[in-house]
Amino acid sequence: MLAHMAMGNQELTKQIADRIRQVRLAHNWSQKEVAARSEIPIATYRLFETTGRISLERLLRVATALHRVRDFENLLAPLPIRSIDDLVDKRPVRKRGRSVTV
Repeated sequence: MLAHMAMGNQELTKQIADRIRQVRLAHNWSQKEVAARSEIPIATYRLFETTGRISLERLLRVATALHRVRDFENLLAPLPIRSIDDLVDKRPVRKRGRSVTV
């Protein structure tokens, strides 16, 4: 199960890198130019386009440089409310300290 999930993640990261490369080419920008605009090392950017490996912070820098940061906004949108139970805070009440018995 984990191997299958990892393979899916690798494929997904590669697809994201391929899409970013397509956007870069649509702008007629070199890898060096995107790296400079993103303020990340060119080697890091090249590795990203080749393997899909990059930190989230650097991916967001690249997306910002390519004017595609809005593609991430759906992740930040509030989740839809499906029932009244979704509105109720279900966290347990936290007790602090020990009670002192005299």
